[in-house]
Amino acid sequence: MGPVDYLCVEFPDGSLNGTAFPLLMDLVDRKIIRVLDILFVRRREDGGVVAVEGRELELSGLGAFHGAASGMLGGDDMRDLGAVLEPGSAAVILVYENTWAAPLAVKLRENGAHLVAGGRIPVQSLIAALDETEKEHSSISPGGW
Repeated sequence: MGPVDYLCVEFPDGSLNGTAFPLLMDLVDRKIIRVLDILFVRRREDGGVVAVEGRELELSGLGAFHGAASGMLGGDDMRDLGAVLEPGSAAVILVYENTWAAPLAVKLRENGAHLVAGGRIPVQSLIAALDETEKEHSSISPGGW
């Protein structure tokens, strides 16, 4: 099995329209990822959190994911998510296997290797670092050599 990741994406009220999910399906179809669990939730104006299911998923174009559940996500996740979502917004929690990395992971384990650290660099941090590098390089004057 490849590495397993999760992500949670919030959709402000009215923005959950299903237009990004064909890209997710493309990743699944190309066997880059395998969806292990997916949970759609909505935070009501009164602060309660409810699962988005059935007809609402179909109307949003998300019906292909209905029933994708491994049991990893549940009521505790819904409550935790409710604490960070804005009232009226929706969210998706996605747990997925990085199937593209599975052959490498298997070979590394066979060779006795083991993961000692991992993480993710936020896109904003990467952009800031690249911007800073660009500023440094642009400040070097070609005539100053």
